[in-house]
Amino acid sequence: MQITPSAQSNSCITLNDVSFFYKAGEPALEHITFSVNHGDYLGILGPNGGGKTTLLKIILGLLTPQSGVVRIDNTLPSARASHLHIGYVPQKSDEEQWNFPATVEEVVLMGRTVRAGVLKKYAPVDFEAVERAMETTGITAYRAQTIATLSGGLRQRILIARALASNPTILILDEPATGVDIAAQEQFYSFLKMLNTKHGLTILFVSHDLDVLARETTSVLCVNRTLISHGPTSEALREEHLEELYGKKVAFAVHRH
Repeated sequence: MQITPSAQSNSCITLNDVSFFYKAGEPALEHITFSVNHGDYLGILGPNGGGKTTLLKIILGLLTPQSGVVRIDNTLPSARASHLHIGYVPQKSDEEQWNFPATVEEVVLMGRTVRAGVLKKYAPVDFEAVERAMETTGITAYRAQTIATLSGGLRQRILIARALASNPTILILDEPATGVDIAAQEQFYSFLKMLNTKHGLTILFVSHDLDVLARETTSVLCVNRTLISHGPTSEALREEHLEELYGKKVAFAVHRH
């Protein structure tokens, strides 16, 4: 069963009948139609191999669907054009990838590459954007530290700051709390909600944690190759939708703090 949200004119992401195949006859996504409005805080849920990361890559312009139409702020996406609108935080990197000798400030500055261009000299406006991103994410005090010395929670904030440095209107995160200890997760999701409510960022994030999705998001999209449900969180996470999503009965209770 699919929940169709009410039509609004302020959509920033629209997919219309999108299908994608890695191999002929093996669809990763089929006939996906939904829209995301400016200011939404959307969780994306689905089983492993259900197409969640593929969906994000299509929105980012990294993959081109074989059929259907994708629009970001009413324009067709490309990898570069989409990144002018979208900040992206990928799945947690391997520990080894954090062991290169870069400071926090240097990592955040990498987020300006999409606007400054590869191999071009950074301008004052780039450094100003980096300052704002570090201030927003609360990592200014760590600017001179190497990233290898920091905790998992701080590293995630650094990656978000890098994404925010490009001044996006949309922030997409792929399983952002992976590797963040339980004690830091509540603080982390409160931080994401602050970015959404105080700074007006449209946020999409992938998670397997039903409790987090129920507590934190305003809407949820459930996908397992096809779109199972999309709408307000309480409606999208109804028992029958979860059963259809995972192919079995799912016991689920929300734990509110």
